Amino acid sequence: MQLTVLGSAASYPEAGRACAGYLVRSGETTILLDCGNGVLSNLGRVMDPTVLSAVFVSHGHVDHFADVYGLQAALRYAPAGPMPPLPLYLPVGLFARMSAILSPHGAAELDGAFRVHEYADAESLQVDGVTVTPRRVDHADETFAFVVEADGVRLCYTADTRPGAAVLAAACGAHLLLADATLPPEFAGRAPHMTAAEAGALAREAGVHTLALTHLWPGVDRTAAAEEAREAFGGRVIVADEMATFDIRE
Repeated sequence: MQLTVLGSAASYPEAGRACAGYLVRSGETTILLDCGNGVLSNLGRVMDPTVLSAVFVSHGHVDHFADVYGLQAALRYAPAGPMPPLPLYLPVGLFARMSAILSPHGAAELDGAFRVHEYADAESLQVDGVTVTPRRVDHADETFAFVVEADGVRLCYTADTRPGAAVLAAACGAHLLLADATLPPEFAGRAPHMTAAEAGALAREAGVHTLALTHLWPGVDRTAAAEEAREAFGGRVIVADEMATFDIRE
């Protein structure tokens, strides 16, 4: 299984970055985890976005789904004609909220571009041989981590979350933990996110092999964040960077 980071910034992208978006490959299967601001452009650098196997959205904050609208246009107005509807997995009610800001015509086009699935907590979903299990975590709105399993390895993407029992349950045993590390140390506990040190502590408690920090606030010192996480974890720490690709192994 392979992970390519398409966007690693929190809330809004600083220059040269994008918001949340991660491409998982296993054989011919390509799954996009979140589709935030700027992700679609980066996705186009590595593959044709219209032939994705599926898209999963973790929650209803715009930095995690803004480019779904652009993806809809790519699917509906492809040069060779409209593409078949793309499977889109979201929390209950989110697709209706996304459609509500559009005109009736726009909402109909959005609906026509996707085959919508509303998932439930701990419901294992199969996408062409890859298992994706949403796990509810503790954020401002209903939010889900994704546990992705294929090729004998496990990836856990925490999405946005506070530290605690919910995200620990999702992260346990992951070969790669892709973890929210939004907050600088001085903001610990002041928002429903983790600091790099809290992500490191989570990785240690969950017994993961490698920790990748992501969803960093613009301006955060990424080198310092890695050191803080490494001190708390004691294991391998990397910082997600746009277009970086990692092979996930045991």
